[in-house]
Amino acid sequence: MSAFASMAAMRMCDSMLVGLGQEFAVTTGEASAVISYAAVAYGVLQIFYGPLGERIGKLRVIGASSLVCALLCLLTALAPNLNLLVLARAGMGAAAAGIIPLSVAWVGDQVPYEQRQEALARLMGATITGMMMGQWFGGYATEHWTWRYAFVGASAVFAVGVWQLWLQLKTQPRFVPPANPLPLLLYWQHMARLFTVPRVRWVLGATLAEGAFVMGTLAFLPSRLVDHFGLSVAQAGGVMVIYGASGLVYSHFARQSLALLGEKGLAWLGGGLIVFSMATLALANEPALAIGACTLAGLGFYMMHNTLQTQATQMAPQARSMAVTLFACTLFFGQTLGVAGVARSLDAGWMSETFLLAALGVAALCHVIALGGQKRIKTH
Repeated sequence: MSAFASMAAMRMCDSMLVGLGQEFAVTTGEASAVISYAAVAYGVLQIFYGPLGERIGKLRVIGASSLVCALLCLLTALAPNLNLLVLARAGMGAAAAGIIPLSVAWVGDQVPYEQRQEALARLMGATITGMMMGQWFGGYATEHWTWRYAFVGASAVFAVGVWQLWLQLKTQPRFVPPANPLPLLLYWQHMARLFTVPRVRWVLGATLAEGAFVMGTLAFLPSRLVDHFGLSVAQAGGVMVIYGASGLVYSHFARQSLALLGEKGLAWLGGGLIVFSMATLALANEPALAIGACTLAGLGFYMMHNTLQTQATQMAPQARSMAVTLFACTLFFGQTLGVAGVARSLDAGWMSETFLLAALGVAALCHVIALGGQKRIKTH
């Protein structure tokens, strides 16, 4: 429930940008600060929650993060101006950063290996569903009521998660912290040392590009659907549900897809679908074509991202937790850069050109990911 709520709250503003711009008398690009500030806070704070979970208990941190998110969602709903709204969103991104990664780690601690893949698949299903519902409900609330109600709803879901976690903690044995926890400074020194590994630098470079070209650009899909294709805000949010649903379809058939295509094939096909979708969104004028493009973009993103994510888990096997944390930080930092760049293009009226440029970047990126996967297979 907390993972669902955190992803819903993080992606809720994607469908609100046009409405926020109108209410606060700013451009859509300026309103996108509610996405970029939350993303950078979410990415940077990843490096703090791992050591914190080891010291005071993962469930405690997840519960505390969920409680802070519930309160900040209410504060967001009351924001009287854009500056306070952006500040509240940054705080919520910082708090939400402790939920999904520690949930994954907790599953790893508690669930036997034979059942772990199923448990993690259920957790991923909750996060993807949260993304879909957040993007849909953000648009629906903005058009039919006010965007503020969307955050009140998210706060209520967080509150349910906090209540359930509290009940769960009451049944758990008393948490005993490790006798000799790794000091924070030493932990970060070990993490910084990973940058000396060529494989790590290569994967993180590709991750930064994915965050910028793919996540940064696709964050503006609802705005593109409204401004260029004439859909309502609620309809654009509904299209994003289809985008997320195609990711759920891929997650269901991921094993068969990997067996059929291999890592290289998945990277090529996923990247190709994204390139085709971005080109369609840049050049087409028919709403039906845009809806189809969004569906293919969702499928392609999860194909390519899953391939890169798998490579990230193997880029430093001796320090996998730190490596995955760096992967998450880099991905969201890349998204922040992408959102900032696309926002400028949107305000300048260059969205078609920006989508085409992003498509070229994705084409180069999927080639790099495919070659990287091939090299990893040869060297292991």
